[in-house]
Amino acid sequence: MPPRDPYDVLGVSKSASDDEIKKAYRKLARELHPDRNPDDPSAEERFKDVQAAYDILSDTEKRQAYDRYGAEGAAQGFGPGGVRFENVDLGDLSDLLGNFGSFFGRGQRTARPRPERGGDLESRVRISFEDSLNGVQVRVPVELETACHVCGGTGAEPGTAPRTCPDCQGSGVISDSQGLFALSHPCPRCRGNGVIVDTPCKNCRGTGRERVTRRYQVKVPAGAKDGTRIRLKGKGEPGRGGGPAGDLYVRVQVDASPLYERRGSDLVLEVPVTYPEATLGATVQIPTPDGPVALKVPSGSESGKLLRVKGRGAPKLNGGGKGDLLARLVVTVPKKLSKTEKQALEAYGEVLREQPRDHLVRSS
Repeated sequence: MPPRDPYDVLGVSKSASDDEIKKAYRKLARELHPDRNPDDPSAEERFKDVQAAYDILSDTEKRQAYDRYGAEGAAQGFGPGGVRFENVDLGDLSDLLGNFGSFFGRGQRTARPRPERGGDLESRVRISFEDSLNGVQVRVPVELETACHVCGGTGAEPGTAPRTCPDCQGSGVISDSQGLFALSHPCPRCRGNGVIVDTPCKNCRGTGRERVTRRYQVKVPAGAKDGTRIRLKGKGEPGRGGGPAGDLYVRVQVDASPLYERRGSDLVLEVPVTYPEATLGATVQIPTPDGPVALKVPSGSESGKLLRVKGRGAPKLNGGGKGDLLARLVVTVPKKLSKTEKQALEAYGEVLREQPRDHLVRSS
């Protein structure tokens, strides 16, 4: 039977990106792995197909060879222009199997996987609006997976040690020759680990890994807004095989302010003014994050008019000073009038020269 199309095996299109191929491979490998399907021989065969397909599509030269020459070209190692290539990279498989806790990364082995970078983590922190303007230091708890502190990551009970797997001689993989194509798959005896643990560690149950909670001090800069992400390099999941740790990303959530609406680095403040203040003009005191300031209201101002107070907004994250405060005028209408106020307004209405509805009469 001819080998299956690797694109069909992984369920991706021929134009799929490397990330799409890797994502499809990881999903299928987790579903079909023998550890999860111990009594299903068909799952193991499909797992081998998935691994073989990814072996082709994850390698740029092999993929190009398959697209150009078909399965035989990829199996024989022909790259673009008919050039042969060799080398099979099991790094991604190593990383994937490591997530099951029983593969790659414990003890000594003859063929070690390449160093793999640890995964990135994300946490959230909630701060007040005032702290977002001034900056604040917070402690963030993060749960991550690290080497077991009891066995040091070997998976073996202290006082014992893992032994080299006699079937794969510590390589973690066994190769089956299928004509021109040699298929490598995890050793079933050691489950791809390269070593056998006869006395598993009681703390981690032989996985060599444990979950711990660490707390990091995070500096939220002045001017941070809702959704700001802060990167802490090397504070993510520890790497495997000597690889570097991933990063921790802290996403900031900022409480809403009862006074200000934020627009980038500008702040909008609604300022109520009386009808006489809006008509005649006035100077009113308004709050800002840096203290009260005097705002000059021009005569004839209408509701909704924006007045800019420079440099009284939120700090800019790039260190370029501060934004502005935008005062939005709201002309208030009294709901109850005293007798004197009512008489004054009636007198004003009698002498008013401009009627707001005159244009409606003229247009009719």
